[in-house]
Amino acid sequence: MEFTVDCPFGVRRHFQSTSIGNVSLNFSDLGLSDELSRAVADLGYTSPTPIQEKSIPIVLMGRDILGSAQTGTGKTASFTLPMIDILASGRAKARLPRSLILAPTRELAAQVADSFEKFSSYHKLSMALLIGGVSFTEQNAALSKGVDVLIATPGRLLDHFERGKVLLNDVKILVIDEADRMLDMGFIPDVERIASLLPRMRQTLFFSATLSDDIQKLGAKFVMNPKVIEVAPPAATADTVAQHLIWTDTRKKRQILRDILRHEAVKNAVIFCNRKRDIAELIKSLTRHGFSAVALHGDMAQSARLEALQRFKDGEVPLMIASDVAARGLDIAGLSHVFNFDVPSHAEDYVHRIGRTGRAGKLGRAFTIAASKDDIKYIGFIEKLIGKPVPQITVVDGKVTESGAKSSASKPAISDGQDVAKTDSGQSNAASAPTEEAGEKPASKGRGRGRNVKKTADKPVETDASKNNGPQNDVVQIDAINEKPAKSAKAKLAGSSASGSSGVSSSAQAAKPAPKTAAKNKNRYRDDELPSPPDCSGNTLAETGHVPAFLRR
Repeated sequence: MEFTVDCPFGVRRHFQSTSIGNVSLNFSDLGLSDELSRAVADLGYTSPTPIQEKSIPIVLMGRDILGSAQTGTGKTASFTLPMIDILASGRAKARLPRSLILAPTRELAAQVADSFEKFSSYHKLSMALLIGGVSFTEQNAALSKGVDVLIATPGRLLDHFERGKVLLNDVKILVIDEADRMLDMGFIPDVERIASLLPRMRQTLFFSATLSDDIQKLGAKFVMNPKVIEVAPPAATADTVAQHLIWTDTRKKRQILRDILRHEAVKNAVIFCNRKRDIAELIKSLTRHGFSAVALHGDMAQSARLEALQRFKDGEVPLMIASDVAARGLDIAGLSHVFNFDVPSHAEDYVHRIGRTGRAGKLGRAFTIAASKDDIKYIGFIEKLIGKPVPQITVVDGKVTESGAKSSASKPAISDGQDVAKTDSGQSNAASAPTEEAGEKPASKGRGRGRNVKKTADKPVETDASKNNGPQNDVVQIDAINEKPAKSAKAKLAGSSASGSSGVSSSAQAAKPAPKTAAKNKNRYRDDELPSPPDCSGNTLAETGHVPAFLRR
């Protein structure tokens, strides 16, 4: 059954009904032109993915869209293909782009531009890419000629707008790609400002890998009466990706990673780290052990990022150590493995990371290395989000063995990770454990060590005996006295020689506390005031039996 729809810009599209059982469709059945269908066939694509099958007819009809699908299912083509057909009739003016595609990262924007060039091989459409880290000169030259499709990151687009190099009054189609990543990176204020510069009557396509309630509320600011398209459960992972989880010690994570790289048939792999400084350390470690790797993170210059990404795509370097800047939207053909060297703190980032492999129907493997106590919490969030446990494996003598698919809450490896953490924190106390078990006090450190030992020697033995009631107390007390420093021993000998005999020495030691008591009870006011009696308590004559000292001042 075929039908015709009047689409925007005076274009009529012919569609074929898609409600016939499980019949596989072609791109021409979705209403695309023959030239565009031929360009898609030249690239090796025969049938559309579910997100493309549902989105392309709606976009050609001119409706707004809130779209969500798993990573690697062709969201980029679901809006670039119908845009090419819509923009085929018309002409661009200088500094007035006809359509605008916003992407959160430079790599994703460059990838969208590459896809646009491939799909528009049979169309005469112009395109400009505005990203940071590149000279303004070439970008200004492209804008001055007029572009049909403008692909940009929010920051660089606003830079050109404030310089007066681009006007947004003629934009008919706005595409916001990876909207949830825009929200995480803090680009939403810039996106809102850009949207305020566009005509109110426009078509807005809002795409994201996840479509939570917050994202839908955000999308309501940009779209009008949208068609919500979800072809997978929220934050679901692709069935083509085999997931694995390894619990280990923090100090053994690099060794575990090297063992897996040697055991697995790794054609090429992306290794994700949470912190940028860990990327440089991991590259040095892998290089020392004979592995070849490149880095990709936000602090690198744009030229260095493009060079590293190109070397990795060309197969010159099999490993790429990246931060989450590379986890969104990058399409690396034939990526066989993904490694989470650090467990992502946000569960949604896990879905995007492992979505770099297993794309376009190919199989892939994803390994997550967990070690800290925080990882226990993060793994729980991930399993709750994806709705299933991550199968656990172990690495013994450099070989990977399966351990089953139990939930992380009941895995003994998690307890082992906790014990390892406790052991690491308690190593400093292990040396003093035998002394404490024998009833000895650990020797105090610092400047007061001699004073502590002297107090122990001056105290009568019966104080400790009353606590422990054992014959070993005498031995322990003698040992403690023998450990007294030489200075304290000399002071004791000097006191003994001054007394002349042991009995006199004992009486002298017994009389020593008296001056301390007198000094303690000495009048703390003026010299002409009388000290308070030892048994004085109270403030009145009736209470104390004498006139209080403070009344004589």
